[in-house]
Amino acid sequence: MNINEQLDNSLMYRFMLLVIMAGTTMLYSLTMTLVNIILPQLQGAMSASQDQISWIITLNVLATAIATPLTGSLVSLFGRRFVLIFCSASFTLATLACGMCDSLESLIFFRVLQGAVGAPLVPLSQATLLQSYPRDMHARVNAIYGMSVVVGPALAPSLGGYLSELYDWRWVFFMMVPLGFLATIGNLKYVKDDGKQAGSKFDYLGFTLFSIAIICLQLVLDRGEREDWLESIYITSLLTFMAISFYMFVVNTGFSSQPYIDPRIFVNRNYVIGMLLVFVYGSLNFTPLVLLPSMLQSLKGYPDLLIGWILAMRGVGMILGFAVAARMGRLDPRVGMILGMGTIGFSGWLMSLYDLNVTLGAVSWASAIQGFGCGILWVPLAVITFSTMPINLFPAASAFFHLLRNLGTSVFVALSVTLLIRTSKVTYSELTEKLNPYEERLSIPTVVGEGRIDWVTSLPRLAEEVARQSSMIGYDNVFFFYALTCLFSLPVLSFITMKKVDPK
Repeated sequence: MNINEQLDNSLMYRFMLLVIMAGTTMLYSLTMTLVNIILPQLQGAMSASQDQISWIITLNVLATAIATPLTGSLVSLFGRRFVLIFCSASFTLATLACGMCDSLESLIFFRVLQGAVGAPLVPLSQATLLQSYPRDMHARVNAIYGMSVVVGPALAPSLGGYLSELYDWRWVFFMMVPLGFLATIGNLKYVKDDGKQAGSKFDYLGFTLFSIAIICLQLVLDRGEREDWLESIYITSLLTFMAISFYMFVVNTGFSSQPYIDPRIFVNRNYVIGMLLVFVYGSLNFTPLVLLPSMLQSLKGYPDLLIGWILAMRGVGMILGFAVAARMGRLDPRVGMILGMGTIGFSGWLMSLYDLNVTLGAVSWASAIQGFGCGILWVPLAVITFSTMPINLFPAASAFFHLLRNLGTSVFVALSVTLLIRTSKVTYSELTEKLNPYEERLSIPTVVGEGRIDWVTSLPRLAEEVARQSSMIGYDNVFFFYALTCLFSLPVLSFITMKKVDPK
């Protein structure tokens, strides 16, 4: 064994590589939740409508979805080291540019650039770690790496909310620049230049067809509720283009010598099951980050800083969950997955019991339990998914793995928002039917509270209260649907096979 191989396998080198890859992943993961905190400020600063400002999120997600599957092809063409350095440096510059923007158009442009160059960082960081550590250490490595994937977005809103209130929205972007600089230096120093394959070609047709399908899917999910879903010619057209593009992509993959997405990753049974479960995990992990801030802000009047602290409690639960999962590395991974899924489902049931009088402690407690379950679930999920995957396919497999995690978030958030809006409207209609001067129950003091109802002067306040109650019931329905999703996902675990593999 030469000196370079001894260095690559040394404990210190692996530890530093783990720190660098975790920091690189956290760099990108921070943007997934930080921008949501400052959307109200951005709307005022850019003089934009709510629909216009939403494109800052939508187009960033689109760019991420398109660029994530590129990871395997980029590594084959340019090598792992070049891709990591280029993406981390470009992401840092794009983040700095976002903080310096003075117009909505320029901010959207740099947010798209930010999503495109940052997307390969997460799957390539995970693939680098899995290729550098022996398989018997993957559970512990995934526990530490998983913290950077999900704890960063959970803890960042508290700091982002504090900076945005103390200074302004620009500092939410500026705070990520030093981390990006350190990640770039770390990749430059510690990442080996391997993965490049001589004679590798890029499948331009496959990339184009797959990108069109992903763009259409993301636009359907983002704009579906606004356009009334299948009642809109816009949505049906997008679905048609998506189906045609995806069909042509599958045909092209079958006839291409070097397809855009390597089909060999789909013949691995555990990987296919892992894809289904990570789709569910993406649905369960980030949906509360979208729903809770809007619920607490609109119905309880909580400020951004307090909401950030509630989400931070979820991050504390995740840290504890990852610590427990790391200690459970010797157990059957399915035990950890059942425990994690059950804990997440229990937190969803607790959230479905919320009412307008819910306390800060109850919300924080349910958030911490939900984070604890997500932390426990992530580690065995990652271990099982890649347990029987050949090492040379890790970059492509990891890229598609994280793409499905992001798509799971998009699909479930779209379903949740639709369920929230529609059940709120149904509840509002049912409640207003019972509010009239002839309803005998409204004459009972314990029902109406203090004072009496004046059907002329009290009507606006009554309508406002009915709307608040209807919205709260809508959120409860979404959280109950969230809990049921966990319950119905458990049977999938029975299809997982546990095989002994070479620890190297």
